[in-house]
Amino acid sequence: MEKDKVMLVDGMALLFRAFYATAMSGYYMINSKGMPTNAVYGFVKHLFTATKKYDPSHVICCWDMGSRTFRTEIFPEYKANRGEPPVELVPQFDLVKEVVEALDIPNVGLAGFEADDCIGTLSKEYSKHSEVIILTGDQDILQLLKENVTVSLLKKGYGNYAEYQMDTFYEEKGITPKQMIDLKALMGDSSDNYPGVKGIGEKTALKLLSTYGSIEGILENLSSLTKGQRTKIESDLDMLHLSRKLAEINCEVGVDCSLEEAAYQINQEMMIKKFKELEFKRLDSLIS
Repeated sequence: MEKDKVMLVDGMALLFRAFYATAMSGYYMINSKGMPTNAVYGFVKHLFTATKKYDPSHVICCWDMGSRTFRTEIFPEYKANRGEPPVELVPQFDLVKEVVEALDIPNVGLAGFEADDCIGTLSKEYSKHSEVIILTGDQDILQLLKENVTVSLLKKGYGNYAEYQMDTFYEEKGITPKQMIDLKALMGDSSDNYPGVKGIGEKTALKLLSTYGSIEGILENLSSLTKGQRTKIESDLDMLHLSRKLAEINCEVGVDCSLEEAAYQINQEMMIKKFKELEFKRLDSLIS
């Protein structure tokens, strides 16, 4: 029997990408109710392009639920470098979820956690029996690669993806998906705004991990490191452990979604009604 193929969609990644693709030229698709719809329109286009390519039997959309999460509790500066979202995007956060609902696709999110954590938890569960494809623009999700899990990273335009499986990831990066967590803990992440170990960049971090395997392995062999490396790690030990907690996707959060609920069967009537309500133009090119 053919395995189910479950597509887990990183909703915010698609929405932000779609917004900025047209916002740069000042094109917000404002309808007669004064509602901007450019991000939602682009989101739907990304979603349909991907479902056409991968032909999933099930689709679930995962969302961030506000900026306060367990990560900001343990490190208040986490993602604090990010500005407020543009005013034209704000009303589209709720709107996109209405559209997903009209497509009969479940919206999943949990206060205190990020979409990544929901995706991690669901992919861990589904990959036991099904094939899982994660659609995102976020490289952090590559740490979830394992048997039965593919990550498809959106690239420029529509329908262009960088696809990763567990084995191809190792060939390209020289580390395992799990080691990505320790890599980020060592070198930090400027886009998520945490420092890792001051003075250790990607090159050194990769070298240490390929030699010692993990942060535990590095700490057990501090005496074998160069004096400079040892000093840097010893003086930033707390931040190293904290950065690892921030980097690791939590795959044990309290979300679930039954496969029955997630079966990908669009109610055409409901969909067209919603698209017309939003005054989406070029409906044929969107739906076909």
